[in-house]
Amino acid sequence: MSQQLNLVTLGVDDVKVSRQFYSQGLGWSPLLDLDEIVFYQVGSGLALGLFPLADLGTDTGHPATSGTPFTLAQNLSSPAAVDAAVQRAREAGATILKEPQRAAFGGYHGYFADPDGHRWEVCHNPGWSVADDGTVTLTAVEVSDDAS
Repeated sequence: MSQQLNLVTLGVDDVKVSRQFYSQGLGWSPLLDLDEIVFYQVGSGLALGLFPLADLGTDTGHPATSGTPFTLAQNLSSPAAVDAAVQRAREAGATILKEPQRAAFGGYHGYFADPDGHRWEVCHNPGWSVADDGTVTLTAVEVSDDAS
């Protein structure tokens, strides 16, 4: 199996509510918007799908539960961009889990949850970069004593 990821599908309680949160609230543009599922282009060769939780369970053959034991994240260009993204999520109705603040790894981040409890980290990590071909480079960030 090749080392790649092309689609993340989130099981949601109500596609209409989630569509409104991501499209109108966060300002995302759908790639494909159908009554039963909506897709957003979220990176080079990567899409995010919102699909009814019960249907996701049926499709996989195993019950699906809401909420997530993982986070989705986006790395932004600056702490100010993190503040703006968290504020936009707040205005869209997100639950703010952690207000934006300096992070132990030397960057700046905050967390919010969408209407179904899916957790998003909005981050500025100066050690994260993406080349034109999509290759991610991660380097350690020197943390000063006042960063924690």
